[in-house]
Amino acid sequence: MGEEAVLLRLGDQVAADTNRAVHSLAKRLRARAPAWLRDCVPAYATLALFVDTDIVGCDPLRRVAALLRELEAAPDVTGRGHGAVLEVPVCYDSDFAPDLAALAAHAGLTTEEVIRRHHAPVYQVAMTGFAPGFPYLLGLDPLLAMPRLGTPRTSVPAGSVAIGGAQAGIYPRESPGGWRLLGRTPLTLFDARRDPPALLSPGDRLCFVPIDRLRFDSLSENRTR
Repeated sequence: MGEEAVLLRLGDQVAADTNRAVHSLAKRLRARAPAWLRDCVPAYATLALFVDTDIVGCDPLRRVAALLRELEAAPDVTGRGHGAVLEVPVCYDSDFAPDLAALAAHAGLTTEEVIRRHHAPVYQVAMTGFAPGFPYLLGLDPLLAMPRLGTPRTSVPAGSVAIGGAQAGIYPRESPGGWRLLGRTPLTLFDARRDPPALLSPGDRLCFVPIDRLRFDSLSENRTR
């Protein structure tokens, strides 16, 4: 990652507990905010620390290790509350869900049961990436896990709610993609004019709320006014 980054590895697999530990550590580091720490970037089981080499000195590993020892010895006063759960409306209309029937057949379920299982959990934003504002979500029902398409689509509409392997996600803008499409949300996940521009941040929690096509069209129309 170059000489201006230190990668902390908190685990070696995708697990909700490990990911929560990543976000907890990121929160504590941001609260401490040493002058040499430019940014913290969480992923599933790692935390990348980007440092200012002009301030941190010639041995950033030693400075990071010392800070981690300080945090380990100090009480955590940042709070461990989960925070609010954002409701994300999703329309599972067939026009928005080209892979719904295939997923149902793969899982041995009805399409209605797939939809129910998809919107039942509370998901955790493990990290963002691939495209600005794209959330990788933990919490998918294991029965709904399905491999990505063998050949990615050249164009996936913005707002598409999808499954890739054991992960769930939402495409923030039109782009190529190989995840299985189950529905679409009328929400705008990324807008450079907003502050912050991304609707979802690592560590956030959300649930999907089913809506019909009429409600989807109404919300989309209001968004564009």
